[in-house]
Amino acid sequence: MTLHRLGKELGVDPEEILHTSHGRRSIDTLQQYDPKLANWEYVSEVEGKIPREYGQDAVEVPGSRILLETLKRESAGWLDVMKLAHPPNLVVAEDVPRGKPDPTCYLKGRSKLGLDDTARILVLEDSPAGIRAGKSAGFQVVAVATTHPVERLHEADWIVPDLRSVELVSWDRSSRKAEVRISSILEQRNRIAG
Repeated sequence: MTLHRLGKELGVDPEEILHTSHGRRSIDTLQQYDPKLANWEYVSEVEGKIPREYGQDAVEVPGSRILLETLKRESAGWLDVMKLAHPPNLVVAEDVPRGKPDPTCYLKGRSKLGLDDTARILVLEDSPAGIRAGKSAGFQVVAVATTHPVERLHEADWIVPDLRSVELVSWDRSSRKAEVRISSILEQRNRIAG
């Protein structure tokens, strides 16, 4: 279902839905516009159609393939459509009671990875809600300006054009520490400490 069809069904301008939905769970967006549609059965039905009906129109975020392949080497849905590597520890919308900007998704991800509260974690995000979730979790955030303009991503520690600017340089399996290189920085708020 396109935003235009959903907007027509809900009687809401599709641009308004796009402005408020990206980076958030569909169920949370539907709750905002029509609470009776905010259920997992409806969300699963609608989201299940998107890759089949519109997958041919999907555009890969530049740099995502090499980054995921590197992560897979070292350490359903859109991943299948885009033929991207499947991360072994994935947190999906149904795994958390509240969607972004609530930080639970990132805290659950840290837990699934077996990391403690002292772990330094870098979040890659493309939406204001996701950036707020990462920052609220206490993590540093790289925002990719592939979906929203730079001025909407200002809460991130770094803003880059796309994922080609993020490179996994090394991964130490025993310490579980990674070295990440961030390049082509459009805006920078912080530096990784230590």
